Amino acid sequence: MIWIKICAITNLPDAQASLAAGADALGFIFAPSSRRIEIDQAAEIISSLTDDIDKIGVFVNQTPAQVAEVAERAGLTGVQLHGDEPADQMQEYRQAVGQRKIIKTLQARELLNSPDSLNDYLRSRQSIDAMLLDAGSPSQRGGTGQTFDWTAAAPIVARVRAQMPVIIAGGLNPENVAEAIRLFAPWGVDVVSGVEREVGRKDEAKLRSFVGAARQTQTALR
Repeated sequence: MIWIKICAITNLPDAQASLAAGADALGFIFAPSSRRIEIDQAAEIISSLTDDIDKIGVFVNQTPAQVAEVAERAGLTGVQLHGDEPADQMQEYRQAVGQRKIIKTLQARELLNSPDSLNDYLRSRQSIDAMLLDAGSPSQRGGTGQTFDWTAAAPIVARVRAQMPVIIAGGLNPENVAEAIRLFAPWGVDVVSGVEREVGRKDEAKLRSFVGAARQTQTALR
C-alpha cells in the first residue's frame, strides 16, 4: 500500500482530519517556514496520535545532535533531512536518531543539472530509509505548489527506486497525484500546499480527494 504523508501539520484538527482521510504519516516542520511548528506544540499533537502513524519531523541543515534532541522531545518516529546535509554525514544522523526513519530530500532540479550528485547518497543507502524528490526553488525548499519536470526526472526516480524506497513530492494535489503514481510507481507521496485552504491550514475535502485518488490509482495498478 502506498505511503501517504500529509506534511506541515500545525494544529490538532488538521492532524485528525488527515488521519480520518486515510493518511499514513504526518509531517511537522521544524525549519524556518511559514508552516513551522514549535517543538512543544508538535509534542502535544503527537501525544494524542496512535502508535501506527508515522510522525516525521522536517529539518534543514541541523546537526545530528539537534535533530535527535527535537525527535526525542516531540516524540517523532522519523526525520526528514530537507537541507544540504551531505551524504557522508548520513551515518552520523543514523547513529544520532537510532531506529527512527531517515528520509533524505533531494531537489529534482538540482539532480537534473548534476545527475552524478545522486551517487553518493545511493552509496549511503544503508543509513537512509527513503529518498524524497521535491521540486523546491532557489528561495523555497518545499511547499511551492510547483511540480518538477516529471518526464525529465523519470530516469533519476528509477535509479533511486532500484536501490531504496522513493517518495514523490512537489506540487502534488488531488488532480495530479494519480498521474505521479502511474508514472513513478513510488513507495510514497508527500503533499503540503495541494491539500491546504490557506497556508498552514488543511482542507478536509482536498485531503479526502488526495488520499482517495492515491489509493484508487494504486489499486488499479495491481
